[in-house]
Amino acid sequence: MLEPREGIPPVIADEAALAEVVAAFAAGSGPVAVDAERASGYRYGQRAYLVQLRREGAGSALIDPVACPDLSGLGEALSGVEWVLHAATQDLPCLREIGMVPTRLFDTELAGRLAGFPRVGLGAMVENVLGFVLEKGHSAVDWSTRPLPEPWLRYAALDVELLVDLRDALEKELDRQGKLDWARQEFDAIASAPPPEPRKDPWRRTSGMHKVRRRRQMAVVRELWQTRDRIARRRDVSPGKVLSDAAIVEAALALPANLHALAALNGFGQRVGRRQLEQWQAAVDRAKALGEDRLPQPGQPVTGPPPPRAWADKDPAAAARLSAARAGVAALAERLNMPPENLITPDTVRRVCWEPPRPADARAVAAALTGYGARAWQVEQVTPVLVTALAPGADRGA
Repeated sequence: MLEPREGIPPVIADEAALAEVVAAFAAGSGPVAVDAERASGYRYGQRAYLVQLRREGAGSALIDPVACPDLSGLGEALSGVEWVLHAATQDLPCLREIGMVPTRLFDTELAGRLAGFPRVGLGAMVENVLGFVLEKGHSAVDWSTRPLPEPWLRYAALDVELLVDLRDALEKELDRQGKLDWARQEFDAIASAPPPEPRKDPWRRTSGMHKVRRRRQMAVVRELWQTRDRIARRRDVSPGKVLSDAAIVEAALALPANLHALAALNGFGQRVGRRQLEQWQAAVDRAKALGEDRLPQPGQPVTGPPPPRAWADKDPAAAARLSAARAGVAALAERLNMPPENLITPDTVRRVCWEPPRPADARAVAAALTGYGARAWQVEQVTPVLVTALAPGADRGA
C-alpha cells in the first residue's frame, strides 16, 4: 500500500480546523485508530510532534500538536470509544501530555504477542495478517521538522490506514484461540494504569555505569549527567547530542585534573569548544570537592529480590524454586503459543520464588500473584505451575 485511500490529509495546525476534526471524529462510528510520532534522538523528552487518527465515517486526520498543544477536546470527544494503538505503552505517555487518554483500547502489538505471531512490528503484522506491505522508511526521522515533508506525511497516514482492519482480524484470531478474554484483560490493565512514577536517580542508568565502582567516580557521573540534562532541556535537544554516555563514564573513570586532561579523553576532543570543556570540567571539579557524606551510595535501595545470579549463594533453595518455576512457565508458554513474559512477568516469578507464601498452596499462590498485579487469566494459568515449583523437592527434576 503506497498511498492512503483518500490521499494524504492536510495537517491540522489551527483551532478552527481542529474543531472540525473533533466534530467529525465524534460523529464517526466504531473504533478509532491512533498513532503518534516523536523525535526520539533529536529532541529533549518524548513529546508528540504528530498525531494520526482514523475512524469510520471521519476518514484520516493528521494533527500538529506543536501548533495545537491541547487536544483534550478531541480526547473527550473520543471518551468511551475503543482506541486502537500499536504498542500502546510507547505512545500513551506523549498522548497523555496533550490531553488524550483512552478509557478503552486495543493494542495490536500485544494482541500479536498473545496470538503467537513471531514478528509483531506493525509492518510485519499488516503483511502477515492482511497481506499489505507498508512503506516503513521514515520511522526514525526528526518529526520536529517543520514543515513535514510529504513522504513523511504519507508514511504517517499509512500507519493508521489499516490499524482497525488489523484489529478486527486479530480479534477473530484471538477468539479462535480462546484468548480474547485474556487480551481484553491486558488492554484494560494498560488503559487503567496510572502514569509511571519519575525514576529515582535516573543518572544511574547511564550506559556503561557498571564500570564505575568508586563513590567519587559515581559522583562525577551524577554531576556530568545532571549538567548535560540541564543543557539538553534548555536547548531542547536529545541529551546524547550534548554529551555521550560513553564520554561521561570515561571522565568518571579518569577523574581529569584539568582541561588539558579532559580534552585528551574520548568524547571531549577537537569538536568540543573551550567553553564547553570548561563546563564539563567544572562538573568534574564539583564532584571531586564533595565531602564523603555527600557522595552517592554504591547502589540503589533494593525493594525486590536480589539478582538471580546471586541466589545460589544467598539461598540455594530459592534458586532451585526459581529454576523449577522458570522451566514450568516456559513449558506452559510454549503450549499456549506466546512469549513467557506475556504469560507472567519474570519479576513476578522471582518475587514469588524468593519469598513464597506459606503454605504455598493454590489459594495462597493465587493471592500472591494477584498482589503483584497479575491479571485473572494469568493467575488461573500460572498458579498450578508455581504450586508445583514451590513444592519441596520440585527442583530435582528441573
